[in-house]
Amino acid sequence: MKTAGIDGCRYGWILISLDKGKEHYEILKDKAELESVLSDYDRIFIDMPIGLEEESYTRQCDLELRKRLGSEYSSSVFSPPIRPALYAPTYAEANMTSYDYTEKKLTLQSWNITPKIRVLDELLTKHEGWQGHVLESHPEWLFNRLNGGMIFQKKNLKKGIRHRLELLIEESEWAEEFFRIIKEEYRRSEVKEDDIVDAMVLAISAKKSIESGLKTIPEIPPLDGVGFPMAIHYV
Repeated sequence: MKTAGIDGCRYGWILISLDKGKEHYEILKDKAELESVLSDYDRIFIDMPIGLEEESYTRQCDLELRKRLGSEYSSSVFSPPIRPALYAPTYAEANMTSYDYTEKKLTLQSWNITPKIRVLDELLTKHEGWQGHVLESHPEWLFNRLNGGMIFQKKNLKKGIRHRLELLIEESEWAEEFFRIIKEEYRRSEVKEDDIVDAMVLAISAKKSIESGLKTIPEIPPLDGVGFPMAIHYV
């Protein structure tokens, strides 16, 4: 089975596959390029919200994940826009819609990745069969699992990136080489170091999940208004 991990980056999207004998990476510029690869894999872990609440500001999966990560890392989990605000043309309108439904404003962090959430939502709606193999996950939780339940350094620090890369190197002989090559090929304004390690841990976990099985937060995920699961997938 073919597996991959995908993370958003400033250039577009970074895809990494660590399937034995087929290890590779791709930097995808736009929706068309993303669409062209999503059908090529049997399982993809992607760091992007999929199922969205209709009226609640925060999804159950995000609340539970914050608790599991602990106070130091809970800020890495943000509340995505509610579905009624997803297709608002401006931040002001999305903010107003969010406040009307939840009495809370949409954070700028959430708005900044709303275009990517919208792209993924459009593709999963268009291709109904993809919902079973394109699965939302969260890199910080995956690193937490790789490291036995703890992360020692935040990834906005050099030593945090190094710590994560060392965990990845233990899992794949390609990790260090991919990290180096992608850094050399793309500017930081296009692909950041944390984008690379995040895509790799998503790829490793997607690959592992084929043999070890999937787990979700929460254990029984609720579905959103269009039938997408609101869940964080992990191994």
